[in-house]
Amino acid sequence: MPLDAAKSPMLADDVIIVGGGLAGLFAALRMAPRPVTVLTAAPIGEGASSAWAQGGIAAAMGPGDTVEKHVADTIAAGAGIVDEKIARLLASEAAARVHDLLSYGVPFDRDLAGRLTMSREAAHSERRIVHVQGDKAGAAIMAALVETVHRTPSIRVISGYVAEDLKLADGRIAGLVARSSRGDGPAVFFPARAVVLATGGSGHLYAVTTNPPEAEGAGLGMAARAGAVIADPEFVQFHPTALAVGRDPAPLATEALRGEGATLINRAGERFMLAVHPLAELAPRDVVARAVHTEVVSGRGAFLDCRIAIGAEFAAKFPTVYRYCRDAGLDPEKDPIPVAPAAHFHMGGVFTDANGRTSIDGLWACGETASTGAHGANRLASNSLLEAVVFGARVAGDVAARFPDAATGETEWQPDSETGAPDAAAVSRLRETMSRDVGVVRDARGLAAALTAIDALSRKARSPRFVNMLTAARLIASAALARTESRGGHYRSDFPESDPDWRHRTLITLADLDRPAGVRASAGRVAAFDR
Repeated sequence: MPLDAAKSPMLADDVIIVGGGLAGLFAALRMAPRPVTVLTAAPIGEGASSAWAQGGIAAAMGPGDTVEKHVADTIAAGAGIVDEKIARLLASEAAARVHDLLSYGVPFDRDLAGRLTMSREAAHSERRIVHVQGDKAGAAIMAALVETVHRTPSIRVISGYVAEDLKLADGRIAGLVARSSRGDGPAVFFPARAVVLATGGSGHLYAVTTNPPEAEGAGLGMAARAGAVIADPEFVQFHPTALAVGRDPAPLATEALRGEGATLINRAGERFMLAVHPLAELAPRDVVARAVHTEVVSGRGAFLDCRIAIGAEFAAKFPTVYRYCRDAGLDPEKDPIPVAPAAHFHMGGVFTDANGRTSIDGLWACGETASTGAHGANRLASNSLLEAVVFGARVAGDVAARFPDAATGETEWQPDSETGAPDAAAVSRLRETMSRDVGVVRDARGLAAALTAIDALSRKARSPRFVNMLTAARLIASAALARTESRGGHYRSDFPESDPDWRHRTLITLADLDRPAGVRASAGRVAAFDR
């Protein structure tokens, strides 16, 4: 929808949700009938990692499963720094949110008796993942929510605009600035009493990623530049089995394939995970990703072998992956699939409490943009879509409690003259730097080189959108350099063991990076924020 910058104060509701993925749309639906504006770079249902998710939603709903088992698996995968209170909240609200999605028309798989079909994925002790046609959960969930949003009159969707800056007045949110996603045209100011960041993750900061281009760390960068506390930015999860077929983004071979018995082999046919971890292919994602990375960089190659476990049933059970393979000239029923690790999910993000509140008054965050503490250093499979709906609902409730009556803001804002479109060559240099030096395996030399490169790019950056990307990248690399140990998704070859002194979360602001002490964790920040 075209916007007139001069008339922008009349264009927005007092609650603006930035992002049209699962977390943002679920929050908007839960706020109904309160008027809310959803601002998205792409049409809703497109440009969101949620729609690409092949795994399902984890919920303790099967025979013999319990919330406590789900909590225990989440904590075990998180490598020692999961917030147990948040993990318990996540698991205990899972079943209710699955039923919410069913009420919106999500066609989760059922058996002949009509019961939800539960499958197992890596590091889960029980079969607790609900799917849609094997690997279509994300697409099906988003399709159902998009249709419901279009039928909900209280939700106004403005697509084709990228949020660039958060604006504060007297220390609290006053609105945000956005610009056409094409990068042309004037910047537009949207006044708001409440802004909900649901902008997705940071995968597209890397050259090899499973994420859509819109997942460029925008929410993290904007919030940090506004002064928000950021949590755990060093913890990036690399999915071990992206299809190594030269596509950007890289198509994903869902973990459910390994849950059904597919194995990982090298070019010699050796099943290399047997010597790496007792759970072999079902080991935590960080373990599998590093093992695949080792095989790839050694020249032995890594391949997902589905021929015996799935074979002729591949097209029926996993139609999305099957189509990806066929498009790349592969027949997964007969040929092992070449795979490599790819940036997939950011455990770090804008620090929030149990209701999605950030450290800035009037600013909430949910979904992958936020860091709730539920994932710790390594997200458990299929907890991401769950986190989006659980905290999307909690944010909606908290915003309604804080601002029970809708109102219109009148804050003035003077447009700037900065351009909106990032330089393509500079973006490519950033992505290559992040994959090379801040990737699956890190060390001090590479991280320092990455920060030098990011600083050089920052000195020339004129686009606010690119500045947000650089800010997010700087936070990830700085925290990774400071954490002199290996834990979960953060692996340092020069510090390969976990250090008990580092068994805590990283909590920082952008200002911390410019202080002599650098990045540090502060338990005091947690206590002060717990309100």
